[in-house]
Amino acid sequence: MGESCARERRARLIQPIDYFLVAWFVLVAISTIWVGVDQFRHNPEPAVMKWGFILVTLYLGPIGALLYVLADKEPRPGEHEEFTRPLWKQGIGSTIHCVAGDATGIIVAAVVVASLGLPMWLDLIIEYAAGFAFGLFVFQALFMKNMMGGSYWQNVRRSFLPEFISMNLMMAGMAPVMSLLMMGRDMRAMLPTELLFWAVMSFGIAAGFVLAYPVNVWMVKKGLKHGLMTVRPQPASHPQEHDAHAQHNPQPPEAHAGHDQAAGGASSPGSGHEAHQPSGAGAVTVPQLTVVGAFSAIALVVGMVAPANAVNMTLSAHDVGGLIMPPGMIMTRDTPAEAMRDMAAVDPRAATAAYDVDTRGDEVLEPARIEDGVRVFELTVSQIRWEILPGVTVDAYAYNGQIPGPRLQVTQGDRIRIDVTNELDESTTVHWHGLDVPNEMDGPAGITQDPIQPGDTYRYEYTVKQWGTFFYHSHDHADRQQALGLYGALIIDPADPGLQPPADREYTIQLQEWLSREGLTYPAMPMEGGMPNYFTINGKAYPATETIDMKVGETLRVRFIGSNTNDIHPMHIHGGPFTVVARDGAALTTAQQFQADTINVGPGQRYDVLWNALEPGQWLIHCHINHHTTNNNVETDGAGGLTMIINVTE
Repeated sequence: MGESCARERRARLIQPIDYFLVAWFVLVAISTIWVGVDQFRHNPEPAVMKWGFILVTLYLGPIGALLYVLADKEPRPGEHEEFTRPLWKQGIGSTIHCVAGDATGIIVAAVVVASLGLPMWLDLIIEYAAGFAFGLFVFQALFMKNMMGGSYWQNVRRSFLPEFISMNLMMAGMAPVMSLLMMGRDMRAMLPTELLFWAVMSFGIAAGFVLAYPVNVWMVKKGLKHGLMTVRPQPASHPQEHDAHAQHNPQPPEAHAGHDQAAGGASSPGSGHEAHQPSGAGAVTVPQLTVVGAFSAIALVVGMVAPANAVNMTLSAHDVGGLIMPPGMIMTRDTPAEAMRDMAAVDPRAATAAYDVDTRGDEVLEPARIEDGVRVFELTVSQIRWEILPGVTVDAYAYNGQIPGPRLQVTQGDRIRIDVTNELDESTTVHWHGLDVPNEMDGPAGITQDPIQPGDTYRYEYTVKQWGTFFYHSHDHADRQQALGLYGALIIDPADPGLQPPADREYTIQLQEWLSREGLTYPAMPMEGGMPNYFTINGKAYPATETIDMKVGETLRVRFIGSNTNDIHPMHIHGGPFTVVARDGAALTTAQQFQADTINVGPGQRYDVLWNALEPGQWLIHCHINHHTTNNNVETDGAGGLTMIINVTE
């Protein structure tokens, strides 16, 4: 029975990592609120550093809160200067300031670029430019203006080189993380609307922080950058002094640390900075700056360019954003977006209905109406959730909510019309496999017809000339759509019933292979990462396949259809040989008929066989590739997959 999935589409989390990320971002929110409240209520830092720690905690969650506690949070009133004295803590403060400014610019640019659909290589360049500009012109030169002294543009010139070095190393850490993770298996990471995007940005910021931290320690020691600072109000008895210090000391903090503290200053970089004063042998030299700057530039180039050896940097969020690729798929720097789209997982949030294991496909479709002698059928293509085994579901494409699609049962000479309505999010067509039809009715997308776009209906109409076993299937990205369920039997009875060998019972077997991993369904394909792990007869895997009930002495006609297969399936029937009476919809003459107990059913092939029930018992029909009679490599009740039972009684 079908049921609406509209609510599930809005709310469903589709991978285990999603649940972890929900918990993580709850911790991020808690950590950020706590750091913000504690900074503004209790910690004697200038406002720019308060916001620096708040932003970094927003990006790094509990890690940011940990850095705050270890390096900056005043342990007891009046101890902030002494607590922040060590150089390693000053380096954390400097890196926090760097990350807060640079990462903010990078994140804003990443969101904008993803929305515009620019390629990843250009994305990185724009992110670098935005991060550097925001870090230099806003977070450093503007927000630190009162503490640095001088005019705004003087501060820009003074901050340019330290910001350049910090930003290079920051981006050198972030770029490969963002490129490799955003364009890895789960490319939901390219979309700002997905939690995974923010998780990857957070991970990238952490990598950038680690890479930039050592050089920030060095620059603090050399007086090129500030570290942590202390801001305290002056006693009421010294109002003029208080007013002066409320604007922060206008000189670079490393050059006046001792002065600030001696005067009870309002802005102090921490009492350990006297040892870091850049004078004499400790002053930075031109060769040092040159080498450090060159190293940071080289690191930046490597970080930006190296991922191009592993992923296709010409692709954008509009090309592949949101796709999840199968485990084990090999993607290279030249893997095209179209290949990724064809192999990607079905988005379970797009399912319009769900059907349990008792729902069967291949139900005979009655004409919707008859117009002037034309039998009119209606097929609707949609995405559904289909249970192939108790507790095992696949996200599939279906005709009329069935897998296989409904059976079209007509008679040779009938004039038929099939109206196909597409409710998928992608285009499709229908091909009438093996039928002699007018070329414009044949169905190959882009060759004999324009694809049926989402929401559109296409009309196929022709006179049935042949009789026998045929089938219909998608011929638009057929390797994806047929593998996800878009096929169905087309059985044509002869105009002269006497032409068909008689049988007491009849059963059509349509073979399919599925790839279902980690709760997601991918189109099974014979390539790396695409090999199937479930196999179905008429949309069900044994023991959920149907049982055929017969009496001793009766004849069974089995129509084998290689509807969607990666392999040739040697189909075997226990309990005696069968007679092959038709192949690919063409009846064999008596002289051409032959006996066998196994027939190789290849992709697209059909065989009609007659089997006589000679003895009572439970006789198997199954594929003789043993792996194809398992469910995810496991036998269930003695078999699995391409297995069903003929139950013969006296």
